[in-house]
Amino acid sequence: MKLNITAVAAASALVWSGSVFIVGIANVVQPRYGREFLELVASIYPGYRARPKLSQVAVGTAYAVVDGAVGGALCAWLYNSFASKCEACGLADAKP
Repeated sequence: MKLNITAVAAASALVWSGSVFIVGIANVVQPRYGREFLELVASIYPGYRARPKLSQVAVGTAYAVVDGAVGGALCAWLYNSFASKCEACGLADAKP
């Protein structure tokens, strides 16, 4: 069974960017909420600062969309690559 790379990329982008967006908005409302998580995200994304501002939420969410899509596409591609190799050598039919 092969994964649809575009679908996995879109789903990953939605989940990851949704997480960053929701925590970012919650941090704007309550600045102590999710501070450590947002600082971790800020350490990865250049230009993003873990500050309770809507502009920073937008920057972090934009980075997360791209990051989630690339990560999801890479995972689906790797899965498909390994799955096809297992089918070729007969490991896909093996039962535990």
